[in-house]
Amino acid sequence: MNPWLNAVSQVEALEDLVLNADLVDSMRERWSGLSGSQVGRINFYTPSFKHHETSEVSACGKNAFPAISITGGDCKLQCDHCKAKILEPMIAVRTPEELDRLVDQIVLDGGRGLLLSGGSDHQNVVHYEPYFPMLRKIKDRYPNLQIAMHTGIATPEFARGMEDAGVDVAMMDVIGAQDTINQVYHLRRSVDDFEAALEALVATKMKVVPHIVIGLHYGELLGEWNSLEIIRRHLPSALVLVVIMSQYASSSRPFATPATEEIGKFFMDARAALPETPVLLGCARPSGVHRSITDTYAVMAGLNGVAFPSDGMLALAKHLDRDVFVTPSCCSMIVGEEVLALGDETTTIPLDYVPVAPKRRTQLRDIPIVFTA
Repeated sequence: MNPWLNAVSQVEALEDLVLNADLVDSMRERWSGLSGSQVGRINFYTPSFKHHETSEVSACGKNAFPAISITGGDCKLQCDHCKAKILEPMIAVRTPEELDRLVDQIVLDGGRGLLLSGGSDHQNVVHYEPYFPMLRKIKDRYPNLQIAMHTGIATPEFARGMEDAGVDVAMMDVIGAQDTINQVYHLRRSVDDFEAALEALVATKMKVVPHIVIGLHYGELLGEWNSLEIIRRHLPSALVLVVIMSQYASSSRPFATPATEEIGKFFMDARAALPETPVLLGCARPSGVHRSITDTYAVMAGLNGVAFPSDGMLALAKHLDRDVFVTPSCCSMIVGEEVLALGDETTTIPLDYVPVAPKRRTQLRDIPIVFTA
Protein backbone atom coordinates (compact mmCIF):
# COMPACT_ATOMS: atom_id res chain seq x y z
CA MET A 1 0.00 0.00 0.00
CA ASN A 2 1.20 3.48 -0.84
CA PRO A 3 2.58 4.88 2.44
CA TRP A 4 0.79 8.17 1.80
CA LEU A 5 -2.55 6.39 1.50
CA ASN A 6 -1.65 4.55 4.67
CA ALA A 7 -0.98 7.90 6.36
CA VAL A 8 -4.46 9.07 5.38
CA SER A 9 -6.00 5.94 6.88
CA GLN A 10 -4.30 6.69 10.20
CA VAL A 11 -6.16 10.02 10.55
CA GLU A 12 -9.67 9.40 11.88
CA ALA A 13 -11.23 12.40 10.14
CA LEU A 14 -9.91 11.17 6.77
CA GLU A 15 -10.22 7.39 6.98
CA ASP A 16 -13.30 7.18 4.72
CA LEU A 17 -11.91 9.39 1.92
CA VAL A 18 -11.66 7.77 -1.50
CA LEU A 19 -8.55 9.13 -3.17
CA ASN A 20 -7.17 8.51 -6.64
CA ALA A 21 -4.33 6.07 -5.95
CA ASP A 22 -2.53 6.82 -9.23
CA LEU A 23 -2.61 10.56 -8.49
CA VAL A 24 -1.30 10.01 -4.97
CA ASP A 25 1.52 7.87 -6.42
CA SER A 26 2.35 10.70 -8.83
CA MET A 27 2.36 13.25 -6.02
CA ARG A 28 4.66 11.10 -3.93
CA GLU A 29 7.05 10.59 -6.85
CA ARG A 30 6.94 14.29 -7.75
CA TRP A 31 7.53 15.23 -4.10
CA SER A 32 10.77 13.26 -3.99
CA GLY A 33 12.09 15.29 -6.92
CA LEU A 34 10.95 18.72 -5.76
CA SER A 35 13.51 21.33 -4.79
CA GLY A 36 13.33 24.98 -3.80
CA SER A 37 13.05 27.12 -0.73
CA GLN A 38 9.28 26.63 -0.42
CA VAL A 39 9.24 22.84 -0.36
CA GLY A 40 8.33 21.29 3.00
CA ARG A 41 6.74 24.16 4.89
CA ILE A 42 2.96 24.38 5.24
CA ASN A 43 0.88 26.97 7.07
CA PHE A 44 -2.79 26.58 7.99
CA TYR A 45 -4.70 29.89 8.08
CA THR A 46 -7.84 30.84 10.01
CA PRO A 47 -9.03 34.26 8.77
CA SER A 48 -11.80 35.88 10.80
CA PHE A 49 -14.04 37.01 7.92
CA LYS A 50 -15.65 33.57 7.92
CA HIS A 51 -16.18 31.44 11.02
CA HIS A 52 -14.07 28.33 10.92
CA GLU A 53 -13.29 25.77 13.57
CA THR A 54 -12.28 22.10 13.53
CA SER A 55 -11.04 19.67 16.14
CA GLU A 56 -7.50 20.77 15.25
CA VAL A 57 -7.92 24.51 14.65
CA SER A 58 -9.92 26.90 16.83
CA ALA A 59 -11.54 30.02 15.46
CA CYS A 60 -9.80 33.36 15.83
CA GLY A 61 -11.47 36.55 17.00
CA LYS A 62 -14.22 38.02 14.86
CA ASN A 63 -12.24 41.18 14.12
CA ALA A 64 -8.74 39.69 13.84
CA PHE A 65 -8.73 40.13 10.06
CA PRO A 66 -12.11 41.34 8.77
CA ALA A 67 -13.08 41.75 5.12
CA ILE A 68 -14.53 45.12 4.11
CA SER A 69 -16.37 46.07 0.92
CA ILE A 70 -16.34 49.70 -0.17
CA THR A 71 -19.41 49.06 -2.35
CA GLY A 72 -21.39 46.92 0.07
CA GLY A 73 -23.01 44.14 -1.96
CA ASP A 74 -23.02 46.11 -5.23
CA CYS A 75 -21.04 45.07 -8.30
CA LYS A 76 -21.79 46.14 -11.87
CA LEU A 77 -20.08 43.19 -13.53
CA GLN A 78 -22.40 40.50 -12.15
CA CYS A 79 -20.02 37.76 -13.27
CA ASP A 80 -21.69 34.43 -13.85
CA HIS A 81 -19.66 32.67 -11.15
CA CYS A 82 -20.39 35.15 -8.36
CA LYS A 83 -23.29 37.54 -8.96
CA ALA A 84 -21.75 39.69 -6.17
CA LYS A 85 -22.66 37.06 -3.57
CA ILE A 86 -19.09 36.95 -2.29
CA LEU A 87 -19.42 40.59 -1.16
CA GLU A 88 -22.52 40.08 0.96
CA PRO A 89 -20.83 38.74 4.13
CA MET A 90 -18.28 41.56 4.15
CA ILE A 91 -18.56 44.67 6.32
CA ALA A 92 -19.95 47.46 4.16
CA VAL A 93 -18.48 50.96 4.15
CA ARG A 94 -19.50 53.63 1.68
CA THR A 95 -17.22 56.55 2.54
CA PRO A 96 -13.60 57.06 3.64
CA GLU A 97 -14.91 58.44 6.94
CA GLU A 98 -16.87 55.24 7.61
CA LEU A 99 -13.72 53.24 6.94
CA ASP A 100 -11.76 55.42 9.34
CA ARG A 101 -14.23 54.85 12.16
CA LEU A 102 -14.39 51.12 11.44
CA VAL A 103 -10.61 50.73 11.52
CA ASP A 104 -10.47 52.45 14.92
CA GLN A 105 -12.92 49.86 16.21
CA ILE A 106 -11.00 47.00 14.59
CA VAL A 107 -7.80 48.09 16.28
CA LEU A 108 -9.62 48.60 19.59
CA ASP A 109 -10.89 45.01 19.32
CA GLY A 110 -7.37 43.71 18.78
CA GLY A 111 -7.46 43.43 15.00
CA ARG A 112 -4.15 42.99 13.22
CA GLY A 113 -5.18 43.68 9.64
CA LEU A 114 -7.99 43.97 7.14
CA LEU A 115 -8.92 42.96 3.63
CA LEU A 116 -10.36 45.70 1.41
CA SER A 117 -12.56 44.60 -1.46
CA GLY A 118 -15.50 45.88 -3.45
CA GLY A 119 -17.55 45.53 -6.59
CA SER A 120 -16.14 46.39 -10.00
CA ASP A 121 -17.32 48.75 -12.71
CA HIS A 122 -17.89 47.46 -16.24
CA GLN A 123 -14.12 47.60 -16.93
CA ASN A 124 -13.22 45.41 -13.92
CA VAL A 125 -11.92 48.36 -11.91
CA VAL A 126 -12.67 48.79 -8.20
CA HIS A 127 -12.58 52.53 -7.50
CA TYR A 128 -10.48 52.80 -4.37
CA GLU A 129 -9.01 56.18 -5.37
CA PRO A 130 -11.24 58.26 -3.02
CA TYR A 131 -10.02 56.05 -0.16
CA PHE A 132 -6.30 56.43 -0.80
CA PRO A 133 -5.81 59.62 1.28
CA MET A 134 -7.69 58.12 4.23
CA LEU A 135 -5.75 54.86 3.96
CA ARG A 136 -2.53 56.87 4.16
CA LYS A 137 -3.78 58.53 7.36
CA ILE A 138 -4.83 55.17 8.80
CA LYS A 139 -1.47 53.60 7.98
CA ASP A 140 0.38 56.53 9.57
CA ARG A 141 -1.76 56.20 12.68
CA TYR A 142 -1.46 52.41 12.87
CA PRO A 143 1.80 51.49 11.11
CA ASN A 144 1.60 47.85 12.21
CA LEU A 145 -1.91 47.34 10.84
CA GLN A 146 -1.63 45.19 7.74
CA ILE A 147 -3.78 46.19 4.76
CA ALA A 148 -4.60 43.83 1.91
CA MET A 149 -6.49 45.06 -1.14
CA HIS A 150 -8.24 42.96 -3.77
CA THR A 151 -8.05 44.99 -6.94
CA GLY A 152 -9.34 44.50 -10.44
CA ILE A 153 -7.33 45.54 -13.49
CA ALA A 154 -4.80 48.08 -12.24
CA THR A 155 -2.84 50.61 -14.26
CA PRO A 156 0.71 51.60 -13.24
CA GLU A 157 -0.69 54.87 -11.85
CA PHE A 158 -3.30 53.02 -9.81
CA ALA A 159 -0.69 50.58 -8.51
CA ARG A 160 1.52 53.45 -7.38
CA GLY A 161 -1.50 55.02 -5.68
CA MET A 162 -2.04 51.80 -3.71
CA GLU A 163 1.60 51.74 -2.72
CA ASP A 164 1.62 55.39 -1.64
CA ALA A 165 -1.56 54.83 0.39
CA GLY A 166 0.22 52.19 2.48
CA VAL A 167 -1.32 49.00 1.10
CA ASP A 168 0.82 46.05 2.15
CA VAL A 169 -0.56 43.29 -0.07
CA ALA A 170 -2.18 43.62 -3.51
CA MET A 171 -4.37 40.78 -4.78
CA MET A 172 -5.93 40.22 -8.20
CA ASP A 173 -7.43 37.37 -10.23
CA VAL A 174 -5.36 36.39 -13.26
CA ILE A 175 -7.52 35.01 -16.09
CA GLY A 176 -5.78 33.17 -18.89
CA ALA A 177 -8.62 32.46 -21.33
CA GLN A 178 -10.28 35.09 -23.52
CA ASP A 179 -13.54 33.14 -23.65
CA THR A 180 -13.71 33.21 -19.85
CA ILE A 181 -13.16 36.97 -19.76
CA ASN A 182 -15.90 37.54 -22.32
CA GLN A 183 -18.46 34.95 -21.26
CA VAL A 184 -18.06 34.60 -17.48
CA TYR A 185 -16.91 38.11 -16.59
CA HIS A 186 -18.85 39.89 -19.36
CA LEU A 187 -15.77 41.99 -20.03
CA ARG A 188 -14.37 43.55 -23.17
CA ARG A 189 -10.84 43.27 -21.87
CA SER A 190 -8.03 40.98 -23.00
CA VAL A 191 -5.77 38.44 -21.36
CA ASP A 192 -2.98 40.94 -22.04
CA ASP A 193 -4.81 43.50 -19.87
CA PHE A 194 -4.67 41.11 -16.92
CA GLU A 195 -0.98 40.45 -17.51
CA ALA A 196 -0.27 44.18 -17.74
CA ALA A 197 -2.08 44.73 -14.43
CA LEU A 198 0.04 42.08 -12.73
CA GLU A 199 3.16 43.61 -14.21
CA ALA A 200 2.15 47.02 -12.84
CA LEU A 201 1.59 45.64 -9.36
CA VAL A 202 4.87 43.70 -9.12
CA ALA A 203 6.73 46.86 -10.19
CA THR A 204 5.84 48.38 -6.79
CA LYS A 205 7.23 47.56 -3.36
CA MET A 206 3.94 45.95 -2.27
CA LYS A 207 3.64 42.24 -1.72
CA VAL A 208 1.65 40.95 -4.71
CA VAL A 209 -0.47 37.82 -4.41
CA PRO A 210 -2.39 36.89 -7.59
CA HIS A 211 -5.21 34.35 -7.51
CA ILE A 212 -6.09 31.63 -10.01
CA VAL A 213 -9.69 30.40 -9.87
CA ILE A 214 -9.68 26.71 -10.81
CA GLY A 215 -12.72 25.86 -12.93
CA LEU A 216 -13.60 29.48 -13.65
CA HIS A 217 -14.98 28.63 -17.12
CA TYR A 218 -18.25 27.11 -15.93
CA GLY A 219 -16.37 24.42 -14.01
CA GLU A 220 -13.99 23.58 -16.87
CA LEU A 221 -10.24 24.09 -16.58
CA LEU A 222 -9.49 26.27 -19.59
CA GLY A 223 -7.13 29.18 -19.00
CA GLU A 224 -5.56 28.08 -15.74
CA TRP A 225 -2.24 26.94 -17.23
CA ASN A 226 -1.93 30.17 -19.24
CA SER A 227 -2.57 32.09 -16.01
CA LEU A 228 0.24 30.11 -14.42
CA GLU A 229 2.58 31.02 -17.28
CA ILE A 230 1.68 34.71 -16.91
CA ILE A 231 2.49 34.54 -13.22
CA ARG A 232 5.82 32.82 -13.94
CA ARG A 233 6.74 35.76 -16.18
CA HIS A 234 6.06 38.30 -13.41
CA LEU A 235 7.04 36.46 -10.25
CA PRO A 236 4.85 37.64 -7.35
CA SER A 237 5.30 37.28 -3.61
CA ALA A 238 2.94 34.30 -3.50
CA LEU A 239 0.19 32.60 -5.49
CA VAL A 240 -3.25 31.72 -4.12
CA LEU A 241 -5.32 29.00 -5.77
CA VAL A 242 -9.08 28.81 -5.18
CA VAL A 243 -11.75 26.51 -6.63
CA ILE A 244 -14.97 27.66 -8.24
CA MET A 245 -18.00 27.42 -5.95
CA SER A 246 -21.02 26.52 -8.04
CA GLN A 247 -23.61 27.59 -5.46
CA TYR A 248 -22.98 31.24 -6.29
CA ALA A 249 -23.86 30.80 -9.96
CA SER A 250 -27.22 31.53 -11.55
CA SER A 251 -29.44 28.54 -12.33
CA SER A 252 -29.68 29.83 -15.90
CA ARG A 253 -25.92 29.41 -16.37
CA PRO A 254 -24.83 26.69 -13.93
CA PHE A 255 -21.27 25.73 -13.13
CA ALA A 256 -20.01 22.17 -12.84
CA THR A 257 -17.84 21.32 -9.85
CA PRO A 258 -14.31 20.48 -11.04
CA ALA A 259 -13.19 16.93 -10.30
CA THR A 260 -10.84 16.67 -7.37
CA GLU A 261 -8.38 14.72 -9.53
CA GLU A 262 -8.12 17.63 -11.98
CA ILE A 263 -7.66 20.05 -9.10
CA GLY A 264 -4.92 17.87 -7.64
CA LYS A 265 -3.09 17.69 -10.96
CA PHE A 266 -3.15 21.48 -11.24
CA PHE A 267 -1.80 21.74 -7.68
CA MET A 268 1.20 19.67 -8.78
CA ASP A 269 1.75 21.81 -11.88
CA ALA A 270 1.59 25.03 -9.87
CA ARG A 271 4.03 23.70 -7.28
CA ALA A 272 6.51 22.58 -9.95
CA ALA A 273 6.19 25.86 -11.88
CA LEU A 274 6.94 28.06 -8.85
CA PRO A 275 9.48 26.20 -6.67
CA GLU A 276 10.73 29.41 -5.02
CA THR A 277 7.30 31.02 -4.54
CA PRO A 278 4.75 30.21 -1.81
CA VAL A 279 1.70 28.53 -3.37
CA LEU A 280 -1.40 28.56 -1.16
CA LEU A 281 -4.92 27.12 -1.25
CA GLY A 282 -7.26 30.02 -0.48
CA CYS A 283 -10.61 30.26 1.26
CA ALA A 284 -12.98 29.57 -1.64
CA ARG A 285 -13.59 25.92 -2.56
CA PRO A 286 -16.52 23.49 -2.46
CA SER A 287 -17.51 22.08 0.92
CA GLY A 288 -18.02 18.58 2.29
CA VAL A 289 -16.10 15.53 1.11
CA HIS A 290 -14.92 17.41 -2.00
CA ARG A 291 -13.22 19.93 0.27
CA SER A 292 -11.55 17.25 2.37
CA ILE A 293 -10.16 15.54 -0.73
CA THR A 294 -9.05 18.87 -2.23
CA ASP A 295 -7.25 19.80 0.99
CA THR A 296 -5.61 16.36 1.14
CA TYR A 297 -4.26 16.78 -2.39
CA ALA A 298 -3.01 20.28 -1.48
CA VAL A 299 -0.99 18.87 1.40
CA MET A 300 0.34 16.01 -0.75
CA ALA A 301 1.20 18.27 -3.71
CA GLY A 302 3.47 20.41 -1.55
CA LEU A 303 1.40 23.58 -1.35
CA ASN A 304 2.65 25.96 1.35
CA GLY A 305 -0.65 26.93 2.91
CA VAL A 306 -4.32 26.04 3.30
CA ALA A 307 -6.96 28.50 4.50
CA PHE A 308 -9.80 27.06 6.58
CA PRO A 309 -8.27 23.55 6.61
CA SER A 310 -10.55 20.53 6.76
CA ASP A 311 -10.43 18.39 9.86
CA GLY A 312 -7.44 16.08 9.89
CA MET A 313 -5.12 18.20 7.73
CA LEU A 314 -2.64 19.08 10.50
CA ALA A 315 -2.24 15.43 11.46
CA LEU A 316 -1.86 14.38 7.82
CA ALA A 317 0.79 17.04 7.19
CA LYS A 318 2.82 15.80 10.13
CA HIS A 319 2.51 12.20 8.96
CA LEU A 320 4.01 13.39 5.64
CA ASP A 321 6.86 15.17 7.46
CA ARG A 322 5.70 18.68 6.56
CA ASP A 323 6.83 21.60 8.75
CA VAL A 324 3.47 22.72 10.15
CA PHE A 325 2.39 26.16 11.34
CA VAL A 326 -1.04 27.53 12.27
CA THR A 327 -1.72 31.24 11.81
CA PRO A 328 -4.87 33.33 12.51
CA SER A 329 -4.67 35.55 9.43
CA CYS A 330 -5.63 35.96 5.80
CA CYS A 331 -3.46 33.56 3.77
CA SER A 332 -2.52 36.35 1.34
CA MET A 333 -0.78 38.23 4.16
CA ILE A 334 1.80 35.49 4.60
CA VAL A 335 4.79 35.54 2.27
CA GLY A 336 7.52 32.97 2.64
CA GLU A 337 9.19 33.11 6.03
CA GLU A 338 7.78 36.57 6.75
CA VAL A 339 4.61 36.69 8.85
CA LEU A 340 3.25 40.08 7.89
CA ALA A 341 0.12 40.16 10.00
CA LEU A 342 1.40 38.49 13.15
CA GLY A 343 4.13 38.64 15.71
CA ASP A 344 3.12 36.83 18.85
CA GLU A 345 0.28 34.43 18.09
CA THR A 346 1.72 31.95 15.62
CA THR A 347 0.80 28.45 16.69
CA THR A 348 3.44 25.87 15.84
CA ILE A 349 3.38 22.10 15.98
CA PRO A 350 6.90 21.06 17.06
CA LEU A 351 9.12 19.49 14.43
CA ASP A 352 9.91 16.57 16.73
CA TYR A 353 6.27 15.46 16.96
CA VAL A 354 5.79 11.74 16.30
CA PRO A 355 2.43 9.93 16.64
CA VAL A 356 2.25 7.86 19.81
CA ALA A 357 1.81 4.64 17.81
CA PRO A 358 2.25 4.38 14.01
CA LYS A 359 -0.90 2.29 13.54
CA ARG A 360 -3.11 4.36 15.83
CA ARG A 361 -5.44 6.92 14.31
CA THR A 362 -4.19 10.45 15.02
CA GLN A 363 -6.44 12.75 17.02
CA LEU A 364 -6.00 16.27 18.34
CA ARG A 365 -4.84 15.15 21.78
CA ASP A 366 -1.85 13.40 20.15
CA ILE A 367 -0.51 16.70 18.77
CA PRO A 368 1.29 18.94 21.28
CA ILE A 369 0.64 22.52 20.17
CA VAL A 370 2.72 25.36 21.62
CA PHE A 371 2.48 29.12 21.22
CA THR A 372 5.70 30.75 20.13
CA ALA A 373 6.72 34.38 20.40
